Amino acid sequence: MDYIVRELERKFLEADRFFKAVLVIGARQVGKSTMLKHLAERQHRTVVTMDDDFIRELAVNDPRLFFQTYKPPILIDEIQKAPNLLAHIKIMCDESEARGRFWLTGSQRGKLMEKSRETLAGRLGILRLYGLSQREKAGVLDPAPLDFSMECLMKRKALLPDNDIAAVFDHIWKGGFADVQSASEELSQAYYQSYIDNYLIADAVNDAGIRDVAGFKRFIRACAALVGNLVNYRTLGEAAGVSEVTAKKWLDTLQDMDVVYLLEPYSNNELQRLVKTPKLYFCDTGLCAYLTRWLTPESLRDGAASGHFYENYVVMELVKNYAYARSGALMSFYRDDNAREIDLFIEENGMIHPLEIKKSANPEKKEIRKFAVIGKTSLAKGSGGIVCMFPRPFPIDDSNSLIPSNLI
Repeated sequence: MDYIVRELERKFLEADRFFKAVLVIGARQVGKSTMLKHLAERQHRTVVTMDDDFIRELAVNDPRLFFQTYKPPILIDEIQKAPNLLAHIKIMCDESEARGRFWLTGSQRGKLMEKSRETLAGRLGILRLYGLSQREKAGVLDPAPLDFSMECLMKRKALLPDNDIAAVFDHIWKGGFADVQSASEELSQAYYQSYIDNYLIADAVNDAGIRDVAGFKRFIRACAALVGNLVNYRTLGEAAGVSEVTAKKWLDTLQDMDVVYLLEPYSNNELQRLVKTPKLYFCDTGLCAYLTRWLTPESLRDGAASGHFYENYVVMELVKNYAYARSGALMSFYRDDNAREIDLFIEENGMIHPLEIKKSANPEKKEIRKFAVIGKTSLAKGSGGIVCMFPRPFPIDDSNSLIPSNLI
């Protein structure tokens, strides 16, 4: 398929002009190397990948000879497989004031980010890439900053396609891997099975040291079955036949690989009795749908799990929005010990934007009454509302709206 321009490109090019090295992290196959190779087309930039056994062996055993053979400016793909190169990149950065000589990509973000920050502090910019967003698929890049006001929503409405339940669940079912977008339902299943075996399991064994492959596969499927719910290590462990301690380690591994996204609960000393357990989502809804055996967009849309998948979709579209935006935001959810819950708090500039998520074209507007809890905090309440399948932005009151999910 043709190259799809990524929203992160703007941010990456700015970082390239500012930092001596730039690292793009993210799950396997989300398009990290594709994006950087596209940006490097007009440059005389060396491109190497640590997935190549011979190149990786040279990088690990003789990094000096590696950089004599492959000279900067250089793109090094999957740098986590040869982390010893980072020390030599530091030396080369200190020998020159040139910017953007080293472009790096990597998965296994936790260990890689820790190592790179220790070694390349002040020299390295770190950015995260996710799978394709609905905006990228529609070719609408860098729309008006999202503040959930009616003015902002109407500007986005003029740029984006209509909110349509079939289109939304087609996006959810296909997920964000570029190779799946034009594949048949049969080939999509083959792709995901290959992805699990050749990337997820291989990286879990080789990089994370997991030996119980069958148990880990059961664990991934158990995570997919609990999407949109509070994390429950006992349930996950029982499904995989492992202890709660192992379940926690394995979930950390999936988070480290950007397979799952854990939405943390809102934390504030002014509010008591708040839950401390995160909610579990998948970074790619297409992978999650495959793992839970929803084999067509229609069966997923009409199935018992459709509400959870819709919520996952909204959360991850917002995660992508703020990852690529000029200013980020802190995302959390509110839930107290009486099970009162608000699906999302978007916190920025001393203000909370509260959001409920409903897979409905006519949600109950009384849902916004829950937002009154923000008055008990020291933060101001910003614009918010109900993210839903309503066809257009519609005001509920002076600060809350029905927010079509295709506009986020």
